[in-house]
Amino acid sequence: AHVHTHSRDSHSCLKSTRSLNPQTVALVQGLVKDGAVGELRRCFGSRMEFGTAGLRAAMGPGISCMNDLTIIQTTQGFCKYLEHCFGEGLKERGVVVGFDARAHPPSGGSSKRFASLAAAVFIGRGVPVHLFCDITPTPFVPFTVSHLGLCAGVMVTASHNPKQDNGYKVYWENGAQIVPPHDKGISVAIEANLEPWPESWDITCLSHSPLLKGPVPKHSHRVLPDHPAALDINKSSEVKIVHTSVHGVGHAFVQSAFKAFDLRPPYAVEEQKDPDPEFPTVKYPNPEEGEGVLTLSFALAEREGATVVLANDPDADRLAVAEKQEGGQWRVFSGNELGALLGWWVYKCWKQTNPDQSTVKSVYMLSSTVSSKILRAIALKEGFHFEETLTGFKWMGNRARELLDQNKIVLFAFEEAIGYMCGSAVLDKDGVSAAAIAGEMTSYLAAKNTTLSQQLTAIYEEYGYHITKNSYFICHDQEVIRAMFDRLRHYGNQEDVSYPRQCGGVAITAVRDLTTGYDSNQADNKAVLPSSPSSQMITFSFSNGGVATMRTSGTEPKIKYYTELCAAPGNSDVKGLQKELDDLVNAIVEDFFQPQKNNLLSKPE
Repeated sequence: AHVHTHSRDSHSCLKSTRSLNPQTVALVQGLVKDGAVGELRRCFGSRMEFGTAGLRAAMGPGISCMNDLTIIQTTQGFCKYLEHCFGEGLKERGVVVGFDARAHPPSGGSSKRFASLAAAVFIGRGVPVHLFCDITPTPFVPFTVSHLGLCAGVMVTASHNPKQDNGYKVYWENGAQIVPPHDKGISVAIEANLEPWPESWDITCLSHSPLLKGPVPKHSHRVLPDHPAALDINKSSEVKIVHTSVHGVGHAFVQSAFKAFDLRPPYAVEEQKDPDPEFPTVKYPNPEEGEGVLTLSFALAEREGATVVLANDPDADRLAVAEKQEGGQWRVFSGNELGALLGWWVYKCWKQTNPDQSTVKSVYMLSSTVSSKILRAIALKEGFHFEETLTGFKWMGNRARELLDQNKIVLFAFEEAIGYMCGSAVLDKDGVSAAAIAGEMTSYLAAKNTTLSQQLTAIYEEYGYHITKNSYFICHDQEVIRAMFDRLRHYGNQEDVSYPRQCGGVAITAVRDLTTGYDSNQADNKAVLPSSPSSQMITFSFSNGGVATMRTSGTEPKIKYYTELCAAPGNSDVKGLQKELDDLVNAIVEDFFQPQKNNLLSKPE
């Protein structure tokens, strides 16, 4: 990926707090003319809230939406905050800005235009900007921050959100997503810098000084395996793999990564390989939703005789994997199952190059607290370290940086929402490198006449079965959500804090509430992981080895639940374990969620 480096002296243009984009102006005028008070209130009622995930909202007019003006205001605030934190170092080191392929013709908004405006704001303050020339996967932005030693990075993307949405994602100098207190500092700075600066609207500066600073070092080369035997297998492998980028940015980059790994290039789903902001062939552009997104991939695999399908989400930071089974049906691996496979493979490769195991105590793997505990089981047996973090790669990326700064080895991190960090070249989830590494693992197993499904079973047989079941309900009423969680905190007792003691006849042995900071497992009843009163999250541990977490989503109107039953090695009664978990989940849904009473919408099929 080539990157333009820009800097110039300020020059002025019209200063205004109203949008200079004629299309958004026309949309507002049309709403006023039509007397569309409700829609105007939605667009202008409240400003988007900047958080650790940055911004994510629909494209359109008004301070509630992603548009030219709100992008400028956000970038001005971010720039001011960076000036406060780095001083003159900001003008010496600079920032990177990337973008995906999203566009919203009615409002004139697009990721490329928003990225150009963000770059213009920085350049107007004398800050060098490494602006990607074309669409790029999200993980390439944190990679560039780390590799070039920049102060920060901005990625304009809404990932796998619906087509009308866009987003503004921020990375810090350590190559990881921002965590508190940076989000609050940036938010305050945005509010203090809403008036567009004279040069902020002027994107002509991007053509005035197109100082091209060569290509960024190839991302895929930084995650190449350091185990030569695997590369030899890759070269000779006859495995056929299908890849889809789901109308996003991933196609060319995954092809390049497979080439760098000496792997046979995957068959591309023709109807989905080119970027298309309309996402015309799928209902939801999210491979996490399962088979519906993969229908065209399965059809291509059947035609070509391929047995494995890889799918990235539109900004290529997530990866889904499916495999054809003996009976002819397709199995889509859950995020937890793929985490088990990739974690096993990455550790196996590390052992191959470190046969004496002298540094195993310096090795770490990470996962989010709502993900499977399978890495913990592997770590206990193999002797390396495993740590849990709060939900989201911002926590894993920052913890990985802390460990790297202590000369530790961070091999792998994952979250159940199909996000994987293989190695430490990118301190965020990376669907491009994960796709290549999944391809390499598939080739290795095929050489031993083993399927991915068979290897997953072998992992569970060795380290213990970890049966999971995750889903969500949709709820747009924040008051209903608050009341639902408050009921769990005052279960059967409206006055005092009193959590449920059983569910479905299974005793609850521990409760951790990261909204209030309570943890019954701790001597002082205070949670070790950070708590946040602005988001709901309660974890219940059960006497049968089950764990269930209920939490709200930071970016979508969802109440999610994550459940797992962890069995000891040797317990191979998978059907019995699955039934036990199913019964527990059914009781949790009926007793804790109460979907009928709360008018919750189930996850779409």
